[in-house]
Amino acid sequence: MSKFDSIRPFYDAEANKAIRQIIDDPMMEAMMNFTFPHENPAHWKDLMRHTHSLRDFQINFIYPALMKVLEKSSDGLTTGGFEVLKPNTAYLYISNHRDIILDTSLLNACLYEKGLVMTTSAIGDNLIKKPFLHTLSRLNRNFAIRRGLSGRSLFESSLEVSEYIRKSLLNENRSVWTAQREGRTKDGNDITQKGVLKMLTLAEGGENPFGYFEKIQVVPVSISYEYDPTDSLKMPELLAKSRDEKYVKHENEDFVNLLRGIIGTKKRIHIQVNGILDKEIKAISSLDTTQSEKLTHLATLIDHKIWSGYKLWPSNYIAHDLLYGSETFSAEYAPAEKDAFEKRMTGKVDTSDPVLLKSFLSMYAYPVDNSLKAKEKS
Repeated sequence: MSKFDSIRPFYDAEANKAIRQIIDDPMMEAMMNFTFPHENPAHWKDLMRHTHSLRDFQINFIYPALMKVLEKSSDGLTTGGFEVLKPNTAYLYISNHRDIILDTSLLNACLYEKGLVMTTSAIGDNLIKKPFLHTLSRLNRNFAIRRGLSGRSLFESSLEVSEYIRKSLLNENRSVWTAQREGRTKDGNDITQKGVLKMLTLAEGGENPFGYFEKIQVVPVSISYEYDPTDSLKMPELLAKSRDEKYVKHENEDFVNLLRGIIGTKKRIHIQVNGILDKEIKAISSLDTTQSEKLTHLATLIDHKIWSGYKLWPSNYIAHDLLYGSETFSAEYAPAEKDAFEKRMTGKVDTSDPVLLKSFLSMYAYPVDNSLKAKEKS
């Protein structure tokens, strides 16, 4: 085995063999019949058998599948800020994380359409336990993050991931996507975990590991869904948290979340690139302070960049007004939009339970509060 075999995507030389292993899987057939509803399956299967690179697989199969998902379950995708990015250049994209598959898939679709380097993207190994999903994720250029580790095993795994990311960015000119925290944000309050940033520096070593961020190009990204397709599925975990109880996932819960994210209603979606943090990182690096404090400064900076890049939808403003019993943002939405949101809410959660109601509304309201914090900071 080579160094990163346990976590890396397939190499191009391995792509065709991997495709042939899953080409007749019922899940692949369902996925492609959804993507190409008017084509004879023999046609797309023949194309797959002649596919020999990850890029070709992504462009010819993953991209059209994603476009069909957008067509069927959203009111469209808009973007902003991509003009600051250059072709043939590797970036480390750090974004808020709401949906297991779509966040990184939508970003890659935008990068492809704009002629920019697509990413290799982090995914928790808990999400790809099924053999088909594990193979598909590696064909889609995902690298695995091992979950549930502690102690020495956690450190060794984190170091391996850090080294893989460094190699991708600096040696292979391959962009990388990672979430600002471990796992999705369930409550809508997008906060960068300093531990994620520390993990990124592990491969740097030496007396100034923070200097790693000066060698790469860090790009904060904001992803805004008008409706979170998995909002109601996040309620049990939020309820347990409110009771200070340990939340235990049900069998296949991650897979259900994955599917709901793909097929669930999203309405409008916006992806915003929030600049390249070159000057800001140099300023932090020059501070006469500890490595830990520099990471804290960077985490706060990324938070404010992501918050400032939100596209606030009527759903956010409606939830904020409902949560606080006000009409502060009533000019930002129409009565019909409020009625539609309330109808969706009552159909998804027991609104007679104050904890559930508050959790659901907060999920949509937090981006409004955080956006206001970012404006105060600027």
